[in-house]
Amino acid sequence: MQSKNSKTNLGKRFFAGLIDHSIICTFFYVFVYSVGHPNDDGGYSVDGILALVPVLFWFVFTVLLEVLFEATLGNSIMRLKPKSLIKNNGELSFSQSLKRHLLDPIDMFMFGLIGVITIKNTDRNQRLGDIWAKTIVTENNNE
Repeated sequence: MQSKNSKTNLGKRFFAGLIDHSIICTFFYVFVYSVGHPNDDGGYSVDGILALVPVLFWFVFTVLLEVLFEATLGNSIMRLKPKSLIKNNGELSFSQSLKRHLLDPIDMFMFGLIGVITIKNTDRNQRLGDIWAKTIVTENNNE
């Protein structure tokens, strides 16, 4: 059963996530190899306060962008918009955005398999982060 307010949009959602996480991973890689130091395992490490920079980047790039601009960069490019199911105007709260993205590692496990399974098997086409945050992802028809 499919909700009137939500379509599966699996292809668009996949590419939106791919865009966002490619940017995050690229930032992480460049940052660690630019600022980090060689470690005993043959890789690079970042210690101390600098280790918080990638986490801060993730937080700003996903949660804050989503709250301030109503979508992440990937969702904006793919013309998708997460909406609140508990607010009449559909505007996401800070805590809803944070909840959505805290579960990204689970939803995107095995190249998004968990997310695809939950999107395909929930009435409102929600992934785990959306279920916890009480949100849906819709097509942004305002543009």
